[in-house]
Amino acid sequence: MSERSGSADDFGWLSVVRLGLVQASIGAVVVLTTSTLNRVMVVELALPALLPGILVAFHYLIQVMRPRMGHGSDVGGRRTPWIVGGMALLATGGVVAAVAVSIIPAHREAGIALAFCGFAMIGLGVSASGTSLLVLLAKRVQAERRAASATIVWLMMIVGFAVTAGVAGRLLDPYTPARLIAVSSGVSLVAVVLTVVALAGLEGRPTAAPSAAAAPRAKADFRTALAEVWREAEARRFTIFIFVSMLAYSAQDLILEPFAGAVFHFTPGQSTSLSGVQHGGVLVGMLLATLAGRRWRGRSTGSLRAWTIVGCALSACALVGLVAASLVGATWPFKATVMLLGAANGVFSIAAIGSMMRLASHGHASREGMRMGLWGGAQAVAFGLGGLVGTGASDLARWLLGAPELSYASVFAFEALLFVAAAWLAAGIGGPAEATVRRARGSSAPTNPVHLPEPPHAVGA
Repeated sequence: MSERSGSADDFGWLSVVRLGLVQASIGAVVVLTTSTLNRVMVVELALPALLPGILVAFHYLIQVMRPRMGHGSDVGGRRTPWIVGGMALLATGGVVAAVAVSIIPAHREAGIALAFCGFAMIGLGVSASGTSLLVLLAKRVQAERRAASATIVWLMMIVGFAVTAGVAGRLLDPYTPARLIAVSSGVSLVAVVLTVVALAGLEGRPTAAPSAAAAPRAKADFRTALAEVWREAEARRFTIFIFVSMLAYSAQDLILEPFAGAVFHFTPGQSTSLSGVQHGGVLVGMLLATLAGRRWRGRSTGSLRAWTIVGCALSACALVGLVAASLVGATWPFKATVMLLGAANGVFSIAAIGSMMRLASHGHASREGMRMGLWGGAQAVAFGLGGLVGTGASDLARWLLGAPELSYASVFAFEALLFVAAAWLAAGIGGPAEATVRRARGSSAPTNPVHLPEPPHAVGA
């Protein structure tokens, strides 16, 4: 399947914003369960912090089901039912998790067991809705708009995080179990209604029935479909890239603020404001990455592949800067380094998402959902492992090396190496090999289902 240069069925900016509202709804339910319930369990219920950590890791582990969800949407040919159904399951899981937390004080074992059920539903709901949403975005947005579309959708998700956290925080004071259930139910209901309204009439009917050759392949069993996609060299390499890069991306999340406190003696308030500096950098990086999809005087300002490599390389440089900060101390421009790290992460993440949407249609026809699910599953597993790797490695390094400065420096150095490896992997995705195949084919029909020709003005090498 080749990328379209443009058609009447392509999504305009308003359609992209409507999908962004769905992504914001997903983010609203997720942030309430992974952040607010986390705080309630640790502070109000005085439970070990390990419990919410395990629950969050568990919901990431459940997302290994993303390829199966993507395959289901491939077989059906429509993404909207999977998005709406996944959102309903996610919203129900959010309410179940809130009920579970509320009954833990009186029935601890039953409450914890119910919490695992709720977080399993959250993981499955995110898998179904998030995977199909990305596939719909990838299939219906023109190539040159994909980076900008990814930026819009992800910024709206961040807005969903912020608005939900602020509003729910006010409504939860003073805390009572009944109030927690009411707020969670309200957020879930609004998320489902907003999703249904935003998607109404958006996808329409399938533009064309699958060909006689493609129909049996589309309905192949899951294992056969997964094996087909995994045999595609580009899809396999991109899966490994996603895992390595997201492991590096997430491993520093839980250690940056403790590092600021232990080495630079930041107060809790100062370390919290440091997160604002980093997130501001992420926003700047996301906006810069949209330039990969812009054209000036008929020429592209850069490829998604190039921006992905640059983002990984700059992330590695910023982490090397944090290594230097560990060793130099207070004279090092620490906040500027954190700002650079955020900007580099923003460039890399948006360019990688744009590349993901571009590559979803490369390879065997009717496998877009499977590819997106495979990549989403790799990302989820990496995020689940990232926090454990970052915190565990810092504890191990402190035990081996003694000084906290050296322990944090060693972890940041390891993450920098992961980003270097990710940049190397990104350099081999859709590069010279794809161009060679394109030149060899000319205008003939494709014979190799792995590397397919792009239109002359598509973004990405």
